Amino acid sequence: MPFAPIALFVYNRLDHTRLTVEALKNNVLASESDLTVFSDGAKEGTSGKNVAEVRRYIKSITGFKSVMIVEREKNFGLANSIIDGVTTLVNMYGKIIVVEDDLVTSKYFLEYMNTALDVYADVQEVVSIHGYMYPSRQMLPETFLIRGTDCWGWATWKRGWDIFEKDSQKLLDELQKRNLLFAFDWDGSYNNTRMLKNQIKGTVDSWAIRWHASAFLKEKLTLFPSVSLVNNIGGDSEGTHTKSLEDFQTIVAQVPVIVKRLAPIEDANARGAIVEFYKSVKQSSLQKIWKRISSFI
Repeated sequence: MPFAPIALFVYNRLDHTRLTVEALKNNVLASESDLTVFSDGAKEGTSGKNVAEVRRYIKSITGFKSVMIVEREKNFGLANSIIDGVTTLVNMYGKIIVVEDDLVTSKYFLEYMNTALDVYADVQEVVSIHGYMYPSRQMLPETFLIRGTDCWGWATWKRGWDIFEKDSQKLLDELQKRNLLFAFDWDGSYNNTRMLKNQIKGTVDSWAIRWHASAFLKEKLTLFPSVSLVNNIGGDSEGTHTKSLEDFQTIVAQVPVIVKRLAPIEDANARGAIVEFYKSVKQSSLQKIWKRISSFI
């Protein structure tokens, strides 16, 4: 089967974009993969200098089977840019691999994604493949399935993306009606509900929380690797949502990930490991705040 097209979403971060592209180019299947770069337009009232720098750079990209560039005339915003780009490509090709401009991938990322897309192509319960895995001290299977979706280097099929629900209020109402908020929040360890409510208020611009909620409500699954194939380098002042990702840093896989077809059931131990990770991050954040307060005192 032909390899899935790659959608890369960029905005105004030249250094991040360059690192992301160089890592993708180093992937085993890069030269056999089609790349489409979606470049969002500058926000009104802001300088377009950084956007222009990124656009000059992406026009020089080589190393892929083909490179197509889509330059937005206006600023779509992160969520609308990704929703529009993913919808367009997945309707054309039936499957897609999605990367943002702050993700550095393992050289085996594309291989893992394409293999998993083939292995789970007809498994209706599985709607997404994910490349990042949270740091965990637990020994986990090479791959495992988790309810919902995630957003740091992922892939899906048209049948998966078709369940995406844009209406945040509708998603929240259904989660509340079915008494799923605690589970949706990783057993209270991470506040997904707050992000969904902020999306409704318009204080965040997140496609990812709606993608996760859409799959979670449908009881759909995502395949994860136990060793991450992605590292997020965007935890700085230029990040759209998360300004610090220190606790999420990881070393990407140095060997290929073997993908086997699993029974379409959530791995309870793996889910527990992610819950424990989020609890540790919350505790770490509290300790850092207390250190700052103590230093001030």
